[in-house]
Amino acid sequence: MSVLIIAEAGVNHNGEKSKALSLIEVAAESGADVVKFQTFKASRLALPTAPKANYQSKNTNALESQFDMLTTLELPFEWHSELQAHAKGLGIEFISTAFDIESLAFLETLGLPFYKVPSGEITNGPLLLAFAQTGKRIILSTGMANLGEIEQALAILFWGYAHSRKPTSLNEIWNYWSRSDSSANWPERVSLLHCTSQYPTPMEEVNLRAIETLSQSFGLSVGYSDHTEGLLIPVAAVALGAEIIEKHFTLDRSMAGPDHRASLEPGELSQMVRDIRRTEIALGGGRKKTQPSEWNTRTAARQQIIASRDISLGEIFSTDNLRTARTGKGESPVHIWDLYGSRALRDYIRNSPIV
Repeated sequence: MSVLIIAEAGVNHNGEKSKALSLIEVAAESGADVVKFQTFKASRLALPTAPKANYQSKNTNALESQFDMLTTLELPFEWHSELQAHAKGLGIEFISTAFDIESLAFLETLGLPFYKVPSGEITNGPLLLAFAQTGKRIILSTGMANLGEIEQALAILFWGYAHSRKPTSLNEIWNYWSRSDSSANWPERVSLLHCTSQYPTPMEEVNLRAIETLSQSFGLSVGYSDHTEGLLIPVAAVALGAEIIEKHFTLDRSMAGPDHRASLEPGELSQMVRDIRRTEIALGGGRKKTQPSEWNTRTAARQQIIASRDISLGEIFSTDNLRTARTGKGESPVHIWDLYGSRALRDYIRNSPIV
């Protein structure tokens, strides 16, 4: 199965519908499978007193509050149908991430194929439950989280898949999670994304080996949500087994906004998709074997046993009359020790292969 490539438009539309439409066009032209936005109501997501993250302050007006910043970056509900139709017309899947229950309820009216839970909501029990009770496939991003928090989020999601009601307590969720059949019923519905929630992510904090850790810990498919600069790390993640790649992109990295700096520009997004597809091909099936194109090279590049001088019928083979060289035919040199001490069954002229 091919790596699922999600082109993360996020909030890089800067509150302008024309930019949102252009982002969809760029994502489609790049060959990505999905274009993803973010749906939220600032009034439900943050209080006016909530601080910005350092990267947000650095990349936006430092005097502006997080609430005011989010207000300018909202994707109005009334835009979604037009954006979804535009994506469909261009042959790319449209999804959006909900950051609050009201926004999730709205997205449900659009019939989206799956949901991505953002890293910041991995401890938001009510929202996790609401995601699961849609019955849709969920991709859970794990930025900022440790293994215990990830397991807790999975316990809530799997409980939500199995129950239409709200739990009476977190303990009830853990009791269900401890059952041997709890996770066995839903593994195909949940995937994890390894992620470092820093924009851009410094190389020493990427920690790509965590992809394998997550896979071994939870037995789920694992992908990678990238916030590094450039193309290298998403491609490396695929080589390490990531089944999903999510990467922010922008129309212009120099634009004002919290996520532009850690985003790819259009040509870079296309290159990333090409590199990932080439990496998938290069990974192959894992069986070590002679490849079809190698057979000719194998014949030309491998040495065979030859007579180092003329050899007469009945003469004993030894280091004095045998050596190896490339001839394109004859016995492999691994058999030379078997020949030593035996007698030639015919005459050989110098440099002829021993057959």
